This record gives sequence, C-alpha cells and structure tokens, in this order.
Amino acid sequence: MTEEPSDLDLAVARVEHELAGLFARIRVSWREAAVTVHPDLQPLGYQVLTSIATGKATSAGAIIERLQTDKSAVSRQVRQLEELGLVESVRDPDDRRARVLVATDLAQERVAAARARYEERLGERLRVWSADDLDHFADLLAALGG
Repeated sequence: MTEEPSDLDLAVARVEHELAGLFARIRVSWREAAVTVHPDLQPLGYQVLTSIATGKATSAGAIIERLQTDKSAVSRQVRQLEELGLVESVRDPDDRRARVLVATDLAQERVAAARARYEERLGERLRVWSADDLDHFADLLAALGG
C-alpha cells in the first residue's frame, strides 16, 4: 500500500515546480540579455561580463567562485569577450604584477541597456505586491539561499 503525500510534501513539490519554472525564465532572460549585448554572446558570457562590469569579479578566479563554474568555461568566455571588444585585461593598480579584467565603455553601455529591460519587466511584476509582501518574499529567498 502506498502512503499518501502529506500537505507538507505537496507544498515542497509545488515550490520545487515553481522554482524550476522561475529558473527556466531566468535562463531565457540571460539569453535575451546576452543577445542584446552582442548576437554571438552566450548566457554564460553575459554572466561573466556582468560580474566584471559591476566590479563583483575582476579576475578569472573571482569569476569562477562567483558563478560556480569551471576554469576552462570562464577562460573561453573571457577570451570571447576580449575578441568582441567588451573586456580588457589591464594591470592591477594595487599590484602591478597582477592583471584585472575591466569592461569597456561599449560593454558598460550594452549591459546597462540589457539590465534596464530586465529590471523593467521584473519591476512590472513586483510593483503589484505590497512592500510588506516584497520584504517577506526577500526574507524567504534569503532563508532558502542561506
């Protein structure tokens, strides 16, 4: 005899289903944003570029850690970003022996355009919620990610 799933089991399954759908939509957004920056750019390349452009990761090691991906994938993406004129490797002003990755002005402009479109769409969906609901949602997301 099979046991019926509990209400909690059903709720967990629903959350997993909704998260899977959300992640799929996020991947589509990354793909669209990548094409906005350059038609040949892949979603991972867009993530690498935004990490560099925002200053959250300016070395290959930092990008690997931030995106939780492998070194060869990051190396390929950085090389393509350099070939597309979106990223440059420059001497680190704090350590003249090291190099850091910086986004070019062209990259900053295109990332800003892609981010504006994404933020507008997300904002349209979130602005129908109350500030209390948004705060609660952010708390739940933080707890899930923590």
